[in-house]
Amino acid sequence: MDTKKLASRPISITIICILGFLGILPSVFLVFSEAAKSIGSWYPPYLGLSIVFGLISFTGMWLMKKWGAYLYSGFFLLNQILMIYMGVWNIFALVLPGVVVGVALYNLKKMSD
Repeated sequence: MDTKKLASRPISITIICILGFLGILPSVFLVFSEAAKSIGSWYPPYLGLSIVFGLISFTGMWLMKKWGAYLYSGFFLLNQILMIYMGVWNIFALVLPGVVVGVALYNLKKMSD
């Protein structure tokens, strides 16, 4: 493992990526839950797609790539719009992902294309 690359990743990015990767695992089980199905037949596939986008974007941010931050930010925005449209938006849907977006965008100048 290249310790120089590890040292160049800000600790804030390391933390959000590790937490993001850890959060993906329980989300996989939610795809197949009755709770997800009760929202609508479209929701389990959408949740699965969200997991894939999350995995890709956290991998990009872990590698210090701008596209990872942009992908996460774009999907975050899409989720906010979808929740508002469905009438299920609440402040908790904004806080944690908003912190991730804020940290990612704050560190954007340290990321490569």
